Amino acid sequence: QVQLVESGGGLVQPGGSLRLSCAASGFTFSSKTMRWYRHAPGKEREFVAYISKAGDSTNYAESVKGRLTISRDNAKNTVYLQMNSLKPEDTAVYYCYVGLAGMDYWGKGTLVTVSS
Repeated sequence: QVQLVESGGGLVQPGGSLRLSCAASGFTFSSKTMRWYRHAPGKEREFVAYISKAGDSTNYAESVKGRLTISRDNAKNTVYLQMNSLKPEDTAVYYCYVGLAGMDYWGKGTLVTVSS
């Protein structure tokens, strides 16, 4: 079955960095685009970043452009989110997402807390 397992979250000070990982299984990873979303307390879940199947095309929410970078390793079936210059407003649970045959698949998420 499809599994998405996020890791790498934690507590970081403003201006700090984290790298999130999402290990995928149960489907042909290299044939699917991948996305990261986040859900902050009291807010709607929002799109963060997109990456194409080969990793040669990316897209970002305006709020994270220039600070967050999505990448993937198709040999490892893993998608990453490098997070730099973190701000308190980046505090959220981060989820990776894949769409397959008209269905949405989400991981359980990893919590990122940006606080001094």
